[in-house]
Amino acid sequence: MEYVLALTFITENGLKSNFSISGVKPDITPAQVNSLMDIIIQKNVFFSSSGALVKKSGAQLTEKNVTKIDVA
Repeated sequence: MEYVLALTFITENGLKSNFSISGVKPDITPAQVNSLMDIIIQKNVFFSSSGALVKKSGAQLTEKNVTKIDVA
């Protein structure tokens, strides 16, 4: 099982910007997600084409089940 954390932010131009992080532990807490998003905004880590990230909009943890198929 793989877990992907999708984070959605509002940019300074009022648009939404999404980031996904693969390999997240399945027991990540809402407090940890909020803290991560706050740090991303405070440190101005990412910049999108619609401006800096200024506000949290949402987050979701997705469980991904991948089955590899061998082909000859």
